[in-house]
Amino acid sequence: MFFGGMAILLAATVVAGFSRTYYFNDLAATPFPLTPLLHIHGAVYSAWMLILVAQTTLISRGLVAWHRRLGFAGIALAASMIVLGTAVAITRTASGAILDHGPPPLVFLAVPVFGMLVFAILFGAAVLLRRQAAAHKRLMILATLEIVTAAVSRLPFVEDWGPIGFFGVIDLFVVALVVHDRATLKRLHVATVWGGLLFVLSQPLRLIIGGSAPWISFATWLTA
Repeated sequence: MFFGGMAILLAATVVAGFSRTYYFNDLAATPFPLTPLLHIHGAVYSAWMLILVAQTTLISRGLVAWHRRLGFAGIALAASMIVLGTAVAITRTASGAILDHGPPPLVFLAVPVFGMLVFAILFGAAVLLRRQAAAHKRLMILATLEIVTAAVSRLPFVEDWGPIGFFGVIDLFVVALVVHDRATLKRLHVATVWGGLLFVLSQPLRLIIGGSAPWISFATWLTA
């Protein structure tokens, strides 16, 4: 029930965050310019959210065999998401996209680029531990939190706060996972501890790295 609810809530968050610039973009007075790359990116990431909801539903109904079959599609999708997420971050920065509330573009580029690394680690761990259901589902939720962060940053009540706002809000989902563990297990599951620490502690670290001279030089070369 908890993980199924989390999947639905995260999917709803993605729709809410990208409603103005993707899902209902054509209804906007001034539509956001969507390139072919952004269309592909949006479609693939949307497919991930649909698969997450489907996977939690299959498990809740005891359809483990179907869950495993769909999992192979999830692995392929995750690999493409890492490539697409990195490509979009670089091309958007190179095109001169500027944050209204946040660090300079080259500094901020470290957030999504290292975010893809965090996603890859968490998802990879989830795949390796797929036979340990308790660890697997926690790591899958934590991995998904990484890609939902972009949607959270676009919510009307969050976007004016920059990284402090969207990291703070997305971390509430980690808090919910901690509360769930305490309520059901009377302790924190090891996947929640280590996965949650990686997810949360990486956030300020990305901004620190992003502000460093070596990163600025690398990011300048990357977006040239």
